[in-house]
Amino acid sequence: MVCDQVKSMAVDVDRMSTLPPEVATEDATKQSFWMPGNYQRTVKRTEDAFQACNDIVVCFQERARVERQYAQQLSEWSNKWKPLVDSSPLYGSLLQAWQCFLSSADRLAALHSSVCRSLVSEDGDRVRTWQKETFHKKLFGGFKESQDFGTGFARAQKPWAKRLKKLDKARSAFHKVQRKEQTARDREVHAKGNPDVAIEKQKKIQEERELAQQETEKVRARYEKVLEEVTRYAPRYMEEMECIFDQSQEEERKRISFLKQAFLSVHRHLDVTNNESVKAVYNELHNTLMAINEQDDLRWWKNTHGPGMPTDWPQFQEWTPEKKSKKGKKEKEVESQQGTIERSVMIGGVKVRALYDYDGQETDELSFKAGEEFLKTEDEDDQGWCRGMKDGGREGLYPANYVETV
Repeated sequence: MVCDQVKSMAVDVDRMSTLPPEVATEDATKQSFWMPGNYQRTVKRTEDAFQACNDIVVCFQERARVERQYAQQLSEWSNKWKPLVDSSPLYGSLLQAWQCFLSSADRLAALHSSVCRSLVSEDGDRVRTWQKETFHKKLFGGFKESQDFGTGFARAQKPWAKRLKKLDKARSAFHKVQRKEQTARDREVHAKGNPDVAIEKQKKIQEERELAQQETEKVRARYEKVLEEVTRYAPRYMEEMECIFDQSQEEERKRISFLKQAFLSVHRHLDVTNNESVKAVYNELHNTLMAINEQDDLRWWKNTHGPGMPTDWPQFQEWTPEKKSKKGKKEKEVESQQGTIERSVMIGGVKVRALYDYDGQETDELSFKAGEEFLKTEDEDDQGWCRGMKDGGREGLYPANYVETV
């Protein structure tokens, strides 16, 4: 491989020697890494990478603001609609489905707030910390890493640049004597075809041409010697330059590897499609929507506000005088307890299931969660309250329309 590169460089050097000076300069500037000064693009890569880290942090800080604003808007939307939904004319499973959209928005708002925090405090800080540890600023500007690479390249290239300068000087001298020889040849040809030129003049012109030719051969030999010296030095020059370049490549490889992991971390935080919490939110919402049951809702409405409501139909009642009795306080308490037991045995035993959560406001009220089952011990009164008893023996009142008969 080195031999091929040496041949290629020899061709480049030779091609440069045959081009006009302005073309050779342009070629050296635009093309080969091996030409003097062209290593600066590799050195500048360090400073460019530092600036790229700044841009990455700012970029994802802006994305974090977008996530925070989205979370804020979700919360505002949910808070705005909650009272309206809760007081809407919908009921049963359809109302629960609508309410689930709002609770899902609250949970998503919390998740997107978490994404915002991760982008700033985790990903952003990670890049900043690595940047501080990797790039060491100099007192008067620039970075130690880029200075070290620049110094290494310059040191390796100095002998090569010196030889190239010597080669360029030899090439210029060779081209100069070539032009001089060509001028002498043209004069000789013109003199031979011109009868007005004297023989002595023609001989003199011929001698000048021969001297120019000898000078050309002499300068050519010097030029070829310098070119041979440059070609012979090329492998060592390439080895030293490649050594510095490999060090630069290794630093760049570490940068690329780190930024790859940083981007993957950002992706992991942004990709909510693989977030189990997000999946849980939408799975619950989907299950709630699928649980909408028109038959259950209609049955609830029928039993709560329709023909299924318990009603005391008018009946003929005889007037029965009340009997006054003088019983002791203790006997009245026993009688009251017996009456309660009889009433619960007589009316109780109707199993009901809670449709909604209810927190008792008074000490004589029951509290329960949606889906919980207990016994109804007394039918609904005029105010819409029933009496019930839970498994632990706890008795109390509850709204009749908060349960359904099992």
